Amino acid sequence: MKSSTSMYFIGLMSGTSTDGVDGVLVDFQEQTLPKIIGFTSLAMPTPLREIFLSLNQKGENELEKAFIAANQLADIYAQCCHTLLKETGLSASDIVAIGAHGQTVRHRPDLGFTVQLNAPAYLAEQTGINVVADFRSRDIAAGGQGAPFAPLLHQALFSDPQRNRVILNLGGIANITLLAPHQPLLGFDTGPANALMDYWIQQHQQKAYDHHGEWGASGQVHHRLLAQLLQEPYFQQAAPKSTGRDLFNAQWLSAILDNFPPLAPQDIMATLRALTSHSVVNAIQRYMPTVDEIIVCGGGAKNQVLLQEISTLANCPVHIMNEYGIDSQAVEALAFAWLAKAFIDKTPLNFPTITGAHHATIAGAFYPK
Repeated sequence: MKSSTSMYFIGLMSGTSTDGVDGVLVDFQEQTLPKIIGFTSLAMPTPLREIFLSLNQKGENELEKAFIAANQLADIYAQCCHTLLKETGLSASDIVAIGAHGQTVRHRPDLGFTVQLNAPAYLAEQTGINVVADFRSRDIAAGGQGAPFAPLLHQALFSDPQRNRVILNLGGIANITLLAPHQPLLGFDTGPANALMDYWIQQHQQKAYDHHGEWGASGQVHHRLLAQLLQEPYFQQAAPKSTGRDLFNAQWLSAILDNFPPLAPQDIMATLRALTSHSVVNAIQRYMPTVDEIIVCGGGAKNQVLLQEISTLANCPVHIMNEYGIDSQAVEALAFAWLAKAFIDKTPLNFPTITGAHHATIAGAFYPK
């Protein structure tokens, strides 16, 4: 139901897991927190997913592949938008703007660039709605990591004056937001999550992901391999920092496995799960020694074995974000609706203490309908 005080935005996200596109339709009413009134998720077609994964590394004919893939992604984005409008009974003219993240294929803030494949002009044409995109480039231009951008939203939704909370997003890459009363807001990527585990089960079980973590639970953690994986210098690097498939990919894993005799695939899966849990908890304890609770979102929230392992290592309860009234699968898309609104309002949301930028800037570029 449309309200006279409503302000509608759409957020679209396809993350480093490359498993699909999430879309939310959000109502930002004055003086209230954002309210998700529509959510949809579309699977990433396998051929398109394979192109995106191939573009994480150098290869032939990259430019043509990239631009064709960007247009195909925009078609899926447009389909998400049409579905959201149909489900909510709204029209394109009711939407202020779409916040469209794009698909990250290269993230090299150390070299001064990040690439999110997107076709925002095409998306504006397909939907008849203003589009805000390219959120990360300005932050990198200002000396930042270009990530993460969600911590300010997490702070608005989940900060508590009495509790030390961690918001943990388990996507292809794991990232955390540390919410401590009277302390500066901090958030960063901790390392791999679903990216390596999904790759491994696809190679050995021909499944998209490890349902509830069951296959990994059938194996045993190989502690010497885990110790070697944790030697990656990124884990010791101080925040602010960000990472992606440029580092944590099949080639990275294979180079380390080459130093070991053949191991049972399910044992390697268990060890990759342990890599995620240990790198997450080590990062939390480095900056927040006392934690009251961890609130989890992202696809990894479905991996019950991983969540229990994190809870045990951190010695605190782990809750799924759904328990707080927000769909754990929708929060990243919500962040890009939030960012689109911030752009329209000319509000800087990339916090320098989080990204490491020299100053706050307004993130995004505008493509009118």
